[in-house]
Amino acid sequence: MAIVGYGRVSSVGQSLEIQQERLTKYGCEKLFTEKKSGTSTTNRQSLKECLTYLREGDTLVITKLDRLCRSIKDLSNISDELNNKGVSLVVLEQNIDTSTSTGRLLFNMLGVIGEFENEIRKERTRDGVKKSMANGVKFGRKSKLSAEQLSNLKSSRDSGVKISDLVAEFGISRESVYRLTREV
Repeated sequence: MAIVGYGRVSSVGQSLEIQQERLTKYGCEKLFTEKKSGTSTTNRQSLKECLTYLREGDTLVITKLDRLCRSIKDLSNISDELNNKGVSLVVLEQNIDTSTSTGRLLFNMLGVIGEFENEIRKERTRDGVKKSMANGVKFGRKSKLSAEQLSNLKSSRDSGVKISDLVAEFGISRESVYRLTREV
């Protein structure tokens, strides 16, 4: 019966040190760590290795539930895999231990709440972007061409100048020439 720890941070600039310390202090004999986004388990090699390593009677320890997954689907899949293997899960910050009925209840409730929070955050972001666009904020890369250059590009194309000549003259890609000359 091994105590196995899993730690994850989302980006390369973040540190795993605090999670590793907490997992070691808890008594984890083996640690799996990685620096990957938590949106999907498919690209998280250390998590796959960790889940493969676990055996019946083992305990998987994580510091926070969002370090393991970000969606109910992933949570459900991982939970099913752990249950099928006879592995319990301990989440340190939320004080969850799935070897108890109360721990399993709390685990599932927090998973649903976490996904709800993510959905609300996405909605707020979409609303903010929509409002900004309505107020004239432009997203994306700034145009390489000034209004005068754009006008010259369109009139040159209308008068039959070859696309390759426009690419060379304005220093933009063929795709950009086609797109810009189609826009009104």
